[in-house]
Amino acid sequence: MAVKSIGSAAGDAVYAAVDLGATSGRVITGRVGPGRLELAEAHRFANTPVRLPDGLRWDVLALYQGMLDGLRAAGGSGPVASIGVDTWAVDYGLLDGDGALLGLPFHYRDTRNSGAEERLPDGCGVRELYAVSGLQHLPFNTVFQLLSHRTTVQWGAARTVLLMPDLLVHWLTGSVGAEITNASTTGLFDARSGEWSDALIGRLGLERALFPPLREPGAHAGTLLPHVAEYTGLPGGTPVTTVASHDTASAVAAVPATEADFAYISCGTWSLAGLELEGPVLSEESRAANFTNERGVDGTVRYLRNIMGMWLLEECRRVWERAGSPLGLAGLLADAAGSEPFAAVIDPDDASFLAPGDMPARIDAHLLRTGQTPPRTPGGYVRCVLESLALAHRRTLRRAAELAGRDPVRIHLVGGGSRNALLCQWTADASGLPVTAGPAEATALGNILLQARAQGLVDGLAGLRRLVAGTQELRHYEPRGNRREWDRAEARLDPWHGRADAGAEVGMA
Repeated sequence: MAVKSIGSAAGDAVYAAVDLGATSGRVITGRVGPGRLELAEAHRFANTPVRLPDGLRWDVLALYQGMLDGLRAAGGSGPVASIGVDTWAVDYGLLDGDGALLGLPFHYRDTRNSGAEERLPDGCGVRELYAVSGLQHLPFNTVFQLLSHRTTVQWGAARTVLLMPDLLVHWLTGSVGAEITNASTTGLFDARSGEWSDALIGRLGLERALFPPLREPGAHAGTLLPHVAEYTGLPGGTPVTTVASHDTASAVAAVPATEADFAYISCGTWSLAGLELEGPVLSEESRAANFTNERGVDGTVRYLRNIMGMWLLEECRRVWERAGSPLGLAGLLADAAGSEPFAAVIDPDDASFLAPGDMPARIDAHLLRTGQTPPRTPGGYVRCVLESLALAHRRTLRRAAELAGRDPVRIHLVGGGSRNALLCQWTADASGLPVTAGPAEATALGNILLQARAQGLVDGLAGLRRLVAGTQELRHYEPRGNRREWDRAEARLDPWHGRADAGAEVGMA
């Protein structure tokens, strides 16, 4: 992976970031020093869910093995100063009284999550949940998964709930804890106090003892267990540091912002678009607009919405490949650039796009339902997806700015989507704001830098971001074209998306 190094050489010690995404996992090593931040990929492995008779599950044992192999490879890069683990949010494992895992964790795209609101007890509806947690209403939020799970035999034996990164840290160290940025995505976390909501947990009929003590990024989580040290070849005293274990939280920590008023988009399988705030926004307007208040580093709040991201394109490509037409991404993007602008637009957050399946057929159905003509070529589908994501970025950030009373001057787009020049340019065009794209490896960078900060090598969140801005390759996109075309495209979607102020710039009335 391409990085730029400035200044004197760093020491031999490396920080190992275990970074698990929805489709793959990897272990990345990083060296940190004055004016220097270098990454190298030690090991990459697939993350392939397993469909069992009772539902879609994560193969967490394969992920754990891949992590161990990666840590063994990381040791060949130099002395490992620390290890940090981040993954996606909301999913969890149940442990019994002996600490054994009770079955493979469910996948958040499993169909058991449909009809989530129906599981809420009387007097504890979505408004009551939001007033405490400030969490965007999504059918796969941990709270709904737990309410579904408690009807099973496994639930009766459960004594601890561990979110995915906490489960992996437990297997590395034997310690039990709940990292706070991920805990804030469960729907059981008090957005004001920064603690588990005992009252809400009780009202939902869950047992408070299931939820372990909270940990902040930078806290010491433990050291490697003897058998882990033996397998990986790392010293038994190798520390595991609590990082921002929700991958989006680590990515936002690594946003290379040098100005205070910025918006961000962490773009990968999902697009997480929002603002960094000092406190939550828990108004009824915020709930109705379905914004989430998730905990960030140093007590900040990630005020954002989840948008169905590059998942749409990934699923289209999967369908085309199965049909015998393996199409490279570069060729698809070139075809998309040459396709008719705004021929068709979709709402990426339509519920029909959530589960795996025939995405081109679902896009066709959505377009026909909204009075539009489906594309005729793969390039047309790609253009439809990317223009629709740019529109979703624009309306989400515009609404976030309105609700939070902010006026962002720049969008930082990080993650894998930052490599997609079309998406970056169209996001700038649609929003009317300049876009700074990169780093693509924001999550791994945030993971590594939070470990280094815990050992005193980086000063504060601002210092961390300055180091990213000064060492990583960034690309800049200025708005261009006629934004009225974007207004007209947005107006084809539902009434909320086609609001009268659709042409307003982000943060402006």
